[in-house]
Amino acid sequence: MAFSNSPRVVKGGIVLVDPDTGKVQRVIALQYNPEKLTRSLKVQRVGEGAEQSDALRLTGPAVETFRLEADIDAADQLEHPDQNRTAVETGIGPQLAVLESLVNPTVEALRSSQRLASQGTLEIAPIESALPIFVWGKNRIAPVLVEDFSIEEEAYSPALDPIRAKVTLSLRVLSVNDIGFEHKGGTLFMAYLQAREKLAGRAATFGFETLGIGGLP
Repeated sequence: MAFSNSPRVVKGGIVLVDPDTGKVQRVIALQYNPEKLTRSLKVQRVGEGAEQSDALRLTGPAVETFRLEADIDAADQLEHPDQNRTAVETGIGPQLAVLESLVNPTVEALRSSQRLASQGTLEIAPIESALPIFVWGKNRIAPVLVEDFSIEEEAYSPALDPIRAKVTLSLRVLSVNDIGFEHKGGTLFMAYLQAREKLAGRAATFGFETLGIGGLP
């Protein structure tokens, strides 16, 4: 029995939105929050050969990448098969298929491109996928691009449906340098960057004495 004052567990996940209208297409919640989230930030500054006065000039936001490992397991559902027929019949296949949709165009989109090609269309624009938004609590909501995605299936049902797997995702944050200020993702990135700036503003400030010096030479 859960107590009324128990903290609500917030799950990380990915929201897919239409890049043109911003309409939410699907919310993907991770079954279990990963124990670790690795972040890397690659600084964007003026390149080699620039004037010495430009050494500290940043050319744009840092390229930030999230990397996480998420576990997906049907064990709890399989303990109550009558209430979880989908898990009994397909294991965790549906959850994996939803994640795979992050990197695959739809069948209809592929057929549409093929129809245009068969009609002699000279230039066919690449298929634009839904815009993934990585959500890790209310303070970290950022548009991302899936750069790497792997699935390690670890256990199977008698019918060879996967019932336990580890998913590894590498997500690169899309900045205004990638998609511009007017794009829905650009608006979300600016809000994300502003949230980080506000968070930095709440950090404690210190004097020189904390560093054991009286000031700079």
